[in-house]
Amino acid sequence: MAGIFHTAKDKRELETGDQLTPRFNAEGLVTAIASDADSGEVLMLAHMNDEALRLSIQTGEAHYWSRSRGELWHKGATSGTVQKIVEIRVDCDQDAIWLKVQPQGAGAACHTGMRSCFFRKVALENGQIRLVKSDEKPLFDPSAVYAKK
Repeated sequence: MAGIFHTAKDKRELETGDQLTPRFNAEGLVTAIASDADSGEVLMLAHMNDEALRLSIQTGEAHYWSRSRGELWHKGATSGTVQKIVEIRVDCDQDAIWLKVQPQGAGAACHTGMRSCFFRKVALENGQIRLVKSDEKPLFDPSAVYAKK
C-alpha cells in the first residue's frame, strides 16, 4: 500500500507539524537508525521504503528495504533477532528515521552475528588508517544461521 503518508504543504508543516511526511530519496528510501531502547547503543543503519516504514509502524517490529537484495526485509525473520520497536522518531526535516528497539533472540543486530553493526573503530596507527575490532564476540554463527538449504 504505497502512498499512505502525507505530503507536507510547506516547510513549517514538514519541520514542526504533527503529520508524518517522510522525505524519501530518489530511490524511494529514507535512512533508518536502530538503537537499543535500554542502553542507547547504536545497533545498525539501514533504509526503509514506504512499505517498510508502514509495516514497522503497524506491526511494532522493524522492517527495512535491502538495497543489496532489492527486497523488503523483516529484521530477524531468518536469524530470530527480531527488533521489537519501543519508539519511532523522525528528524526535523523527515529524511531520517530513528527506531528505539529491543533486540530479540541472541540480541545481535548485525548479520555478522555481532550485537551492533558498528563493532569496528577507525584508528590511525603508525600513519596508517586501520579498522580495529572490539573484543566482543559474535552472538550467533552466521554461517549456520544463513546456510543455504
